[in-house]
Amino acid sequence: MFREAFPDVKVTMNDIFGRGDRVAYRWSASGTHLGEWAGIAPTGLHMTMKGITILRVVGGKCVEAWTSEDISRTKEEQRWLSEGGRIHEPYLEGVTNLPLAVAGLHHSAGNEALIRTLTWRFRAAQAQERERIEQELQVARQIQQELLPESVPELDGWQIASYYGPAREVGGDFYDFVNLSRGRLGLIVGDATGHGMPAALVMATTRGMLRAVVQSVESPGEVLARVNDALAADIPPSTFVTCFYGILDPESGRFIYANAGHNLPCRRHNNQADELRARGMPLGLMPGTAYEEKEAVLDSGDSVLFYSDGLVEAHNPEGGMFGFPRLRRLVAEHAAEEGSLVDILMDELRSFTGDGWEQEDDITLLTLATTSASFAGTHMVDWRADSTRPPMEMVSPTARATTIKAAAPLSASTGIAKHTGTSTASTVIVIMCERGRPPEHGPFKECVSGQKQRRSPKDQCNRS
Repeated sequence: MFREAFPDVKVTMNDIFGRGDRVAYRWSASGTHLGEWAGIAPTGLHMTMKGITILRVVGGKCVEAWTSEDISRTKEEQRWLSEGGRIHEPYLEGVTNLPLAVAGLHHSAGNEALIRTLTWRFRAAQAQERERIEQELQVARQIQQELLPESVPELDGWQIASYYGPAREVGGDFYDFVNLSRGRLGLIVGDATGHGMPAALVMATTRGMLRAVVQSVESPGEVLARVNDALAADIPPSTFVTCFYGILDPESGRFIYANAGHNLPCRRHNNQADELRARGMPLGLMPGTAYEEKEAVLDSGDSVLFYSDGLVEAHNPEGGMFGFPRLRRLVAEHAAEEGSLVDILMDELRSFTGDGWEQEDDITLLTLATTSASFAGTHMVDWRADSTRPPMEMVSPTARATTIKAAAPLSASTGIAKHTGTSTASTVIVIMCERGRPPEHGPFKECVSGQKQRRSPKDQCNRS
């Protein structure tokens, strides 16, 4: 049994002497625990011990034995203990056997001491391994924190807030901001499948790819398509990343976006909550996937919440889920002026889950909101039905314009209706051309129904 557990054991008799019916000897032994020993699985630990054994011999037989043993610590154990390493079991500095009626290695208290020491070393090795993993995870967490934005961008007339909370030391959620040409801002929110280190590695890879592609590609849909093709070749099967990418023009409120299977952003507009929808498969699943690109205009007072599923899929002690309806209600009820929506949502989540809640998934929140004085917005101007002139353009305040103060609703004879948007300024912006008629250029036109439509090339007017 002992030989099977320690096949390389070596025992050395250093001194031996006898007197009367007593025989005493000093010995040392070493061996590697490579086989099962008293129910303890092989640990691979190398054991070194020494001791003194006294035997009483009567009629040529050993009838009693006393043994004093010392099982030495390894240099690694001594270093670990000196640095504060501890487990619940005390280390046996030395063991002295009580007299036994029958002597023999397998029945001695020395054998029990060896088992206890092996148990101690096994648990100490586990504790050391846990410490090593925890240290590596702390380093990984610091690296991941460095990959996330240190602060949110500051844009005149806009409020941006964020929250990131991994379920473990590291997670698969991420968000990012990218400064683009002409003062535009790119916003990225993503979620890699799984938790912990594997998800964090996929997250870091995806973030690097996105940052490389967005600098050379204008279209959000094309950005996601290129990253999808590259990611599909690099990550394991059944692994994927959901991702939303949008480009904001802070001057006009124009927001162009594409979505790779991520949670639909929730927008607050006119005290109602709706969703920014765009179709697309998660990244890394299917090469050659095309991503639908959509466009929205964020008016003064609007806000958008980007989030990961860790929020809506959180459960309370009764098993109820936080859910999308609750999220939409909270978004609709809280305007940007009432405080950070991120703080409101996290307070609501803590109230919902209660004390002692164990976070199930990573949680990422990112809010983008206009302020009441952010920009005049894209104002709707309606030409009367009997007018022979075409509908007035939806225009940006940066365009060449004359601002007409509208202290009261204008009469029908003017051909212009009072602006009824969410801006606090009661103004109507009217573009004045040299030829005295509404312009026929610009990216948008306003229909009688009030729906914003993209102008086709044939709708463009030659102003020369």
